Amino acid sequence: MRTVRLISAGAAASALVLGLAACGDDGGSSDGTTTIKLVAADYGDKASNASKVYWDDVVKRFEAKNKDIKVDVQVINWNDIDAKVKTMIQGGNVPDILQTGGYADKVADDLLYEADEVLSPKTKNNLIETFAKAGEVDGTQYGIPFVSSARLMFYNKEVLDKAGVEVPQSWDDVAAAAQKIKDEKAADIPYALPLGPEETQGETMMWELGNGGGYTDAEGKYTLDSAQNVETFDWLKENLVDPGLTYENPATTDRKTAFADFAAGKVGMLNGHPTLIQMAKDGGVDYDVAPIPGKDGPLDSTLGVADWMMAFKDGGKQEQIKKFLDFAYSEENTLKFDEMYNLMPVTTDTLETMQSNGKHKDLEPFFEVLPAAEFYPLGNTSWDVVSAEIKKSGGKAASDDPGKVLGELQGKAEDAAADMGE
Repeated sequence: MRTVRLISAGAAASALVLGLAACGDDGGSSDGTTTIKLVAADYGDKASNASKVYWDDVVKRFEAKNKDIKVDVQVINWNDIDAKVKTMIQGGNVPDILQTGGYADKVADDLLYEADEVLSPKTKNNLIETFAKAGEVDGTQYGIPFVSSARLMFYNKEVLDKAGVEVPQSWDDVAAAAQKIKDEKAADIPYALPLGPEETQGETMMWELGNGGGYTDAEGKYTLDSAQNVETFDWLKENLVDPGLTYENPATTDRKTAFADFAAGKVGMLNGHPTLIQMAKDGGVDYDVAPIPGKDGPLDSTLGVADWMMAFKDGGKQEQIKKFLDFAYSEENTLKFDEMYNLMPVTTDTLETMQSNGKHKDLEPFFEVLPAAEFYPLGNTSWDVVSAEIKKSGGKAASDDPGKVLGELQGKAEDAAADMGE
């Protein structure tokens, strides 16, 4: 992860020269084919549902219809993808298409095509408007939404019944229920609090929203060390971490671990997204979902997340990229991916299908909360840098001095914003 801009404009130009020298200005080969490189994040939790399985199938069918285009796919786990992509770009090995969690820092370095340049009008107009809007920087769309999700609290019904507690609605309810679960030995981990580097920024934001906090103010200025945010982590430290009601070291515990533990029946409660539904079913866990508890009651809004696709200008393969993205965003492919991971769609046709085909009753609570969801400050070109810093050290606020940890992050956020000219 990083504390400075992904690359400077000068480095971008150098990367462009290196990329052209390495690949040729059109990426073509002697047989007349052009190869585009796709780098994508891995959403799977086992070999059988690894994202490479999905992308290999998409590419096979695409190449069968487009004999003059080859697609080289590289799938990278969420922990490593940002750092590896940074290294690729700095080394001149720029991908043509990238699917990951953020886009705005690449916009700041003028690396990306505008969405209009790599999507047909039909494909672009099929994107759900709110998500397309979230892909804009200064009114121009660069980020192409790929999947979306919202967050709710999952709970193991058997565990809560054994502990004799109701579904928590406030923070105090969470602490009291977790203590009962511990006392009754109803679960190994009463409340799973994953603040490790996989998704610290997500778990953090869910808790901060519960106390009127968050990452930015109304003007988009960073407020990582606000009084509300410090108070939130003080509460977590004193009421969940120190009493041993969660993992011993949340800062080193990733979401993947927490989800696997819940699916194994080892966790009483945690915040989760729709991917956990199938995991819980596969594990035989009798679960349900509820609004995320806030300080004084259930949250009116929750965390909404969109992951992104983006296209790089470096290789000059605009037409090939456009053909592939139009194919990848067809209903057949987006529906397959969304159903593979039980995620929510970003295209209108797939949304309509998922709402009407009777196969997604378990997603209805998530569809209900998405319209009021709060999103990361995606339009801030410094957000990827700030998010990376939160992933790196933000979880320590639940065990160390919250004011110090969040204060250091605030300083880095302000530096990143200044570097990006925000």
